[in-house]
Amino acid sequence: MAGANIRKQLRSQRRSLSAEQQILRSEKITSTLTSQSFFLRAKRVGIYLANDGEIDPSAIIDICHKSKKLCFLPVIHPLKINRLHFARYRQNSQLIANRYGILEPSIKSSYLVAPWSLDLILMPLVGFDRQGNRLGMGGGFYDRTLAFKAQNQYPAPRLVGLAHSFQEIESISAQPWDIAVDHVITEKEMIGIHG
Repeated sequence: MAGANIRKQLRSQRRSLSAEQQILRSEKITSTLTSQSFFLRAKRVGIYLANDGEIDPSAIIDICHKSKKLCFLPVIHPLKINRLHFARYRQNSQLIANRYGILEPSIKSSYLVAPWSLDLILMPLVGFDRQGNRLGMGGGFYDRTLAFKAQNQYPAPRLVGLAHSFQEIESISAQPWDIAVDHVITEKEMIGIHG
């Protein structure tokens, strides 16, 4: 099945989950993630706001704020095509919709950081396999933004994909520019791929 068809099918499947199913899955993933030593040690966490049936990390954001971890949301770079900045996110941050309708902090009034300065980045997935290959929304934003990981220039950040277990695909054919995740966490398990 072609990548576009798989994406469409998996996105439709995750959108079809009930609110209760979404909450229960997010709670299980939150519990698994927040007990990991790499999460407990992390001080600067890249995270996202759920959209399109993605795993909702809002409870993780609350835990980060309570434990004095700094949270950063991806923001579409206005000048570099298909690249992301990471902007500081507080509970009172003013959010605006980007060109895809996804809420993000205003780039003009935000404290921005380089992705390699983060300890951990939590990423929404459309699909994944057990080798850490992932299907995103298809724009290549994370791959371009995290290209420095391919050269092993920086050990950080640790990349963790959050997904529903049904989003697992037997094998995703990776391209040289694709950046794999270190772990995938679903409501059923944590899959450790690297480190």
